[in-house]
Amino acid sequence: MLDPDLYLYVERERGRELRAEADRHRLARRSRAASRTWEQRVGWLLVETGLRLVARY
Repeated sequence: MLDPDLYLYVERERGRELRAEADRHRLARRSRAASRTWEQRVGWLLVETGLRLVARY
C-alpha cells in the first residue's frame, strides 16, 4: 500500500503539471487569436488600398 504522504506528494505534483500545461495552452490560444486579429486587419487594409487604387484610375 502507498504511504499517504507519498500519495499526496504525487497528486500535488500531478496537479502542478496539469496547471502548467493548461497555462501553456491558454497562452498559445491567446497568441493565435492575436495573430488572427492582426491578419484580419492587414487583410482589410489591403482591400481598402486596392479599392482606392481602382477608384483612382
